Amino acid sequence: MSSGTGSVELEIKPSLEKIRRPAGLLAGLGALLGLSGCLSGSDSQQADPVVVENPVAYVERPLLFDENTGALVEDNLADPTAFRPGARLFLKASAAAGADARDIASRAFSGPEFLDDNGQLRYDVKGLHVSQDGSRLLFAMRAPEIEDADEEDQPTWNIWEYDVSADSLQRIIASDVTARAGQDVAPAYLPDGRIVFSSTRQRISKAVLLDEGKPQYSGLEEDGDSPAFVLHVMDADGQNIEQITFNQSHDLDPMVADDGTIVFSRWDNAGQTRNNGLNLYRVNPDGTGLDYLFGRHSHDSVPEATGIQYLQPRKTDNGNLLVQLRPFESDDYASVLAEVDVEQFVEASLRIDGSEGSGQRSLVPGVGLDGQLSLKGSYGSVSPLLDGTNRYLASWTPCRLREIATDRIVNCTEDRLQSEEYQPAEPVYGLWLLDVTSETQRPVVSPVEGIQFDEAVLMKARPLEGFIPESQFTGDAGALGDDGYGVLHIRSVYDIDGVDTTPAGIEVMADPVQTPPNQRPARFLRLEKPVAIPDDNVRDFDNSAFGRSRGQLMREILGYAPVEPDGSVKVAVPANVAFAISVLDEQGRRIGARHQNWLSVRPGETLECKGCHNPNNPTPHGRPDAGPASVWGGATTTGIPFLNTDPALFTDMGETMAEVFARINDIRRPAPDLLYADEWSGDAVDPKPESFSLAYADLRTPKPISEVCAAEWAPNCRIVINYEQHIHPLWGVNREVLDPDTMAVVDDYTCTGCHTNSDAAGMQQVPAGQLDLGDGPSPDEPLHFKAYRELLFPDNEQELVNGALVDRQVDSGEVLMDEEGNPILDANGNEQPILVTVPVPASMSVNGARASRFMEMFAEGGSHRDFLTRAELRLIAEWLDIGGQYFNNPFDAPED
Repeated sequence: MSSGTGSVELEIKPSLEKIRRPAGLLAGLGALLGLSGCLSGSDSQQADPVVVENPVAYVERPLLFDENTGALVEDNLADPTAFRPGARLFLKASAAAGADARDIASRAFSGPEFLDDNGQLRYDVKGLHVSQDGSRLLFAMRAPEIEDADEEDQPTWNIWEYDVSADSLQRIIASDVTARAGQDVAPAYLPDGRIVFSSTRQRISKAVLLDEGKPQYSGLEEDGDSPAFVLHVMDADGQNIEQITFNQSHDLDPMVADDGTIVFSRWDNAGQTRNNGLNLYRVNPDGTGLDYLFGRHSHDSVPEATGIQYLQPRKTDNGNLLVQLRPFESDDYASVLAEVDVEQFVEASLRIDGSEGSGQRSLVPGVGLDGQLSLKGSYGSVSPLLDGTNRYLASWTPCRLREIATDRIVNCTEDRLQSEEYQPAEPVYGLWLLDVTSETQRPVVSPVEGIQFDEAVLMKARPLEGFIPESQFTGDAGALGDDGYGVLHIRSVYDIDGVDTTPAGIEVMADPVQTPPNQRPARFLRLEKPVAIPDDNVRDFDNSAFGRSRGQLMREILGYAPVEPDGSVKVAVPANVAFAISVLDEQGRRIGARHQNWLSVRPGETLECKGCHNPNNPTPHGRPDAGPASVWGGATTTGIPFLNTDPALFTDMGETMAEVFARINDIRRPAPDLLYADEWSGDAVDPKPESFSLAYADLRTPKPISEVCAAEWAPNCRIVINYEQHIHPLWGVNREVLDPDTMAVVDDYTCTGCHTNSDAAGMQQVPAGQLDLGDGPSPDEPLHFKAYRELLFPDNEQELVNGALVDRQVDSGEVLMDEEGNPILDANGNEQPILVTVPVPASMSVNGARASRFMEMFAEGGSHRDFLTRAELRLIAEWLDIGGQYFNNPFDAPED
């Protein structure tokens, strides 16, 4: 191929190892036309000190093919434990094409037990990271498979380090026992010499499980396919391992930014929400300051690609972040290399102030992705040189096709891409020095058939990143930290995406004269915690344990706190756990959409929120410096109370009511019950609002809390609601109404007195309202009580026929027809109607109490008002709000 700057020939070398497909020849380099029509070789690499002086580390791995189909084996980012055997780690003397390369990691597995039947060493390696002085290389490596061993007995991914000057290789965690305690990947050096990495160890989360009375185990990510990887830090010698993030799905690819914060890719998968994916987050090395950074609503930002993920954040010369964009699963391993401006943007097309713009650009536009071929070829991994030249080490394959008739591999042309005589050929990823400014690239490691060269990094010194010392918390927050709490402060739950949603303004809502408590829509805050789901080796239970839907998996409740009159909340929350929040009305029912992103705080840390967010609103949310300013400025003076409130609760300028209350009376701690006491009314309020409680102590059925926690609520206390133990018993509670003089039964509101399929004499009957709340297993799912299925699943209306209950059928208005379209007559010559069953919609919904018509029956004006107590309705409401699960503790579910 010729170009205006010179001409080159690209040689595709045959693999040294046996591969399944025949090697082909690349007939040309038309795929490179997108890089200004050139693959420049005219500039001498000898004149470039970066190229000739610094070693390059990279991974060589064979392409793996399915034995049955011959297709390339997909990789799946949702499973970081995946093992692709046959990789090797090389160190090349320089980035010059002709520089020598040597294997630097195979020495770790020198015994014959590590060789496969063909005498090949089949380990895997990934996640290369260079030290700040350029002398050491961190990476994750997994030893070869152990033949015939069970999955749990196979080697784990471990963090290793190679020292270039000493030519020494060592595993960071020396102890075999400690090294095998988790899967460790994606390491990076911190500026103080420690190492941040992603791991399934879940060290603190396992300690929390013990506090909850469960065994220690690594919880699965929310799709349930593999253990969740979260961020940990450890000393340079592998000691003092500490978990710093608490996501329920993966936290991957940590990168240390210039300011010392850790930027990483987080899988937002709470509630398994639509369009969930890997987004950019940041956190301090001690786990404080966790906040969202970029990408949550940008998964469709690459044209003609769906579900792209934000991966492998890297620094660039201009201060932006470099990311790889690609779907979770790929069989061509291709990425779009893109720069994102995280300082000014929160989404690909949305600035932090909410205005539109372009905060994401492709380094090489129009490349192939997700199986879509392009004349520009496809890119895999990328690594900036960071020498001020806007150059990158990139893994790249030209666009290739296989001629079906001859099995010959040829380069792509427009005509061939449109022709049915060709099909995509497997990629040949070589390593290239990509110069974005001049739109050229030149080879570093030439491509080889059947081989993927990947993850190249330049062993070059860079400036030391900023050091962030461990946080020190004092005062009330510090004392709470000693007790295992952090703090959550919401300025106002009435602030929805920067809009005051109260009828007359938050200031009026806060005034107990103008807005009495019973007119305030938000009364309580619920703190909800996801339950870590164990794998089958820890607890093997049937999928039916989740109930009607597994969308929310299993959830526990951490407690409740009141919402102050201005909508503010300041409450202690258990530290080192993932949690979500729900805003509730006075009956304990969630108002608004579910909160589907996990929050967390470290001991003593305060998490500040402006307000709440509508998930369908594109307004920036979840990032402290993004989105509209808070609409609630708080107190406008110092030393006096809010209007018509108790003078003892005097303000400081700008404080919310929650801050005032916390300063004077201490920060509220969560409680198991919904308790309202009038604490704000001043002398102008007459009469004073009545206090009330929705308490578990008022239940006549088993309580969803332990006796110890009922006596004193603590950070490790949990509300765990299972249908069989806590909801189903409500239907059988004796609700007879007695005459106070004669003690005769004058009425009976016992649920199963009417809602059952048999009467007092044991004869079959149609349950009242077509709702059977009786005991016994469901014929549709024997592991569920029949009543559970009746409440939460659609059903057919029944009728009594000859003493038996059968599905009622009605005339559909259509008749049976033969193949020619003529009515089929019965023996009497009459047309035969098509009968259909009559559906009965479910009376409860896993979307929450307010979405359930069941709850309407007990409301003001409902036919069942006062049949259940307020405490019982509260229990049902919170159970529905968290998902209506059959079990909310996997160890309460029967083993499969």
